[in-house]
Amino acid sequence: MAPTDETGQAAQQSSASGTTPPVRPPVGGAGANGRMPRWLPRAMVLALALVAAFQLGSWAFHQLTGLLINILIAFFLALAIEPAVSWMASRGMRRGLATFIVFIGVMVVSAGFVTLLGSVLADQIIKLIEGFPEYLDSVINWINTHFKTDLKRVDIQEGLLRSDWLRNYVQNSATGVLDVSAQVIGGLFQLLTIGLFSFYFAADGPRLRRAICSVLPPARQAEVLRAWEIAVNKTGGYIYSRGLMALISGVAHFVLLQALDVPYAPVLAVWVGLVSQFIPTIGTYLAGALPMLIAFTVDPWYALWVLIFVVIYQQFENYVLQPKLTSKTVDIHPAVAFGSVIAGTALLGAVGALIAIPAIATLQAFLGAYVRRYDVTDDPRVHGHRRGEGPGLLRRARALWARRPGTERPGGGDSGPGENSS
Repeated sequence: MAPTDETGQAAQQSSASGTTPPVRPPVGGAGANGRMPRWLPRAMVLALALVAAFQLGSWAFHQLTGLLINILIAFFLALAIEPAVSWMASRGMRRGLATFIVFIGVMVVSAGFVTLLGSVLADQIIKLIEGFPEYLDSVINWINTHFKTDLKRVDIQEGLLRSDWLRNYVQNSATGVLDVSAQVIGGLFQLLTIGLFSFYFAADGPRLRRAICSVLPPARQAEVLRAWEIAVNKTGGYIYSRGLMALISGVAHFVLLQALDVPYAPVLAVWVGLVSQFIPTIGTYLAGALPMLIAFTVDPWYALWVLIFVVIYQQFENYVLQPKLTSKTVDIHPAVAFGSVIAGTALLGAVGALIAIPAIATLQAFLGAYVRRYDVTDDPRVHGHRRGEGPGLLRRARALWARRPGTERPGGGDSGPGENSS
């Protein structure tokens, strides 16, 4: 019986022609029996598992972003109070008790400041509401005098009460009360979370360091402990130097406000000191807005005096006070500090702005401890002038002054640069 399949036909034709037909390769990488390679199912399962793990990790990270930010804030707060806690623990006090005392002090000061500031703002709002009819009458009289109109306060009040804008505003405010309450409760829970984590980080700092070092080789342990020490020094130094500058700023502004007889001068001075130091870059001008507003209610010229004093004090602080107080704690360039604040704000908002400077100072100190540095060449371009340029006018004047007869040159008569040795 003749073969009916293609192979049999090909074999019959090849026998007739006397040639051997070419062997076809297996299609799709299959084996001799047309089976799937053994590695392909495993590769597909591994790829699907990696994609699922990435999606799950991304979802979990977005869900836990708020908690991670709270932990980061708590860690930097624990680093800030670490020197005080360690000092009290070295005097024989239990570390947990020392941490509790520091936290109680911080909470009492913060609560007192918020209470005093709230009372000042509430008092000013009440006075503004009580004096609003007089302000409105003065504005109406000024408009009637200059524009020859006949406006009356009763007509304006009735128009406002009957307006759709006021009705919609009241309805939106009533519906937004629940949102504000939810935000307040969420903020209190966030503060509680930060407080608990920072307390545990500060109280169990040695135990946490031992837990981290237990999974690292001895060489890595020394590097981790060194980095931790640098972070504690820089963060604590930043907080304490800012606190000292806040004290100086508060005293200076208190003297001015007391001299101008501005009400609530002590509370306003504390407000200016804290806000100007712990809100980077623009904190001084934000802090000066409230004293200017209250001084304006006393006398408009007083507000101008407060503005002038704020600007002058800001320059004094930037060029005299801050370099002396922060040269050993947070010695970073102002441009680097400004850029770090912008980057921190873009990444983490207000929290990033607060922790940006101590984080950058810690990173700079850590890199400075491990980056090798070399002696700088004596090229004139390194010292601020191009090749071929002579010394500046001030240096020439100093050289001429040093050449006067009977003038003793520093360094035992050594000739300065550009001078002939005698």
